[in-house]
Amino acid sequence: MILVRPGRFEVFRDQNKQYRFRLRASNGLVLLSSTGYKTRKSALTGIESVRKNCTDAAHFQRQQTPSGYCFDLLAQNKKVIGTGEFYTSSRSRERGIASVQRHAPNAKITEV
Repeated sequence: MILVRPGRFEVFRDQNKQYRFRLRASNGLVLLSSTGYKTRKSALTGIESVRKNCTDAAHFQRQQTPSGYCFDLLAQNKKVIGTGEFYTSSRSRERGIASVQRHAPNAKITEV
């Protein structure tokens, strides 16, 4: 059995005073970033939506752009909850998705 140290969700305010969150893996790498929210409570609701939807592979929308491979995590209503980082290959993107699925369900929430 492989033990995975939990990642962490970081909640913060951006330069436009909007609340955002990002999911970091246990090694500190950013796996997923949110859009802006007007309130902290809305950002926390977004985190719960990540936890709820990340376990279903069908909620990941895979994309290829001129900059590389990426993904979005979609809620039940098909709205984007978070966007993954850019990857150099589809294989590394799949590893990124798997990492979100491993880390998000038990990730602690911290304020930064």
